[in-house]
Amino acid sequence: MSPSAPRTSKPADDLPVRRIDRILAFMSLGLVVLSIVCFAAIIIGSRSGADMRTGLWPALGTTVYIAPIVAFLLLLTVLIMTFIRKARVGKGR
Repeated sequence: MSPSAPRTSKPADDLPVRRIDRILAFMSLGLVVLSIVCFAAIIIGSRSGADMRTGLWPALGTTVYIAPIVAFLLLLTVLIMTFIRKARVGKGR
């Protein structure tokens, strides 16, 4: 086999992406984007002199703190689920 020849893969090597994996990954991405948008809104609001103690501002501040943590946990869950599936395929279950 030459170095430039394409590598063939076995059917067991390619695990299909499950729906739950996609859902968790896109939820994680959405939470990160939401956190960035909330952070930008807080910066713009504070520069324009808004009262950060009233209205929707406390919820935006809480989102900036909590959303990245939840997004990380969702990605960690997807990673662990993938490792478990690969281990089961490797054992022949």
